[in-house]
Amino acid sequence: MDLLSSVRALGTSPGPDGRRRDFLKAFGVVLLLLAAGVDVLFVCVDGGSLWPQLVVLPIGLAALLWPVARRPAWLTVAVRTAVPAVLSGAVTAAVFLSGREAVYGVGEVAILLCLLLIAVRDCPVRWAAVCGVLGGVAVLALPYRQALGESSVNPFTMLFPVCAVAGLAGYLRALEHRRRVAVTETQRAERLAMAADLHDFVAHHVTGILVQSQVAQHLAMSDPERLAGILKDVERSATEALASMRRTVGLMREVPETGEPDRRPTGDLAVLPELVEGFGGPVGPKAELHRDPSVPDDLPHEVQAAAHRVVQEALTNVRRHAADATEVTVGLAYDGRALEVTVRDDGRGGTRLPPAARGGGFGLVGLTERVTALGGELRTGPRSDREGWDVTAILPTDKASS
Repeated sequence: MDLLSSVRALGTSPGPDGRRRDFLKAFGVVLLLLAAGVDVLFVCVDGGSLWPQLVVLPIGLAALLWPVARRPAWLTVAVRTAVPAVLSGAVTAAVFLSGREAVYGVGEVAILLCLLLIAVRDCPVRWAAVCGVLGGVAVLALPYRQALGESSVNPFTMLFPVCAVAGLAGYLRALEHRRRVAVTETQRAERLAMAADLHDFVAHHVTGILVQSQVAQHLAMSDPERLAGILKDVERSATEALASMRRTVGLMREVPETGEPDRRPTGDLAVLPELVEGFGGPVGPKAELHRDPSVPDDLPHEVQAAAHRVVQEALTNVRRHAADATEVTVGLAYDGRALEVTVRDDGRGGTRLPPAARGGGFGLVGLTERVTALGGELRTGPRSDREGWDVTAILPTDKASS
């Protein structure tokens, strides 16, 4: 799922902040292109050698601005950051050894610093140090393109920006690592909760099968005519239990190191009216539940639990990120193969709780884990007709194969 389409559900700002981020990115690209153009213009006006700019700038810009969707497999982060740095260093060495002077400009410095940031932040661990050193050395060596013997040749003039960029990249890398750890823990907790649900549900049916089998043994001698009905019940219970195990058999991929999994109670469709009514309350927004008559009451346990979680998490996000909403609508529809759950609000996101009250922002991660484990799909995004937000979950029921 595209994270940009889920910014509000993840605990970040809604649409306006996303547009602001896109604007800043476009503004940075324009500044970078203008700086590169100024480098070339300055050399042309000064009458100096233009070949260093014609070699380094196009390669550096291509490494930075190549669209992600069109990057070939070989153009890894390490290649993108190492090649321009090595190329710039080679040009500097050639100019230095020839004894001539070739100026460098702010455009090349900015490109190399951006690539240094990407190298330290995004490269695999074993390559981050190598590509970071190559980028830092390339920037520190730029002053040596000036004429030998000039007092202005001082590589330490570049030391501060190199250290600042490397430090910022390391900090961003640490934040990204913490985010990945939090996402992994959230997914793991959700799998454990689903495994607990599976245990409770299957145990219920297996217990029923055991009791019915004991009754069947007793009736086999006293009242054989009643065996057919009992055996049908046994078959139905076994089929539902096996279907539940088939849907969630791969969820317990990790064993908890300590303690027992959190066996928190899960809801079903029967408690949704109470959940929606409690969300609105006397002072909250108007909350309504529209359940299509086609939605049956005997949907699989996992589907009902996932639907309850979708509604619960969506309502929580409305409270956290769109407190100005005046109307919230929860819809349930069934087409015979899948249950569709929709939660819509008319909030603009302008009134939100303080950051300390908005939670960790990983509720959608666990929700996506649960929905996709059932073979479903979760979509979130702004409403197309007017202000507001839509959360839609498609939950296959697989009733035909159960």
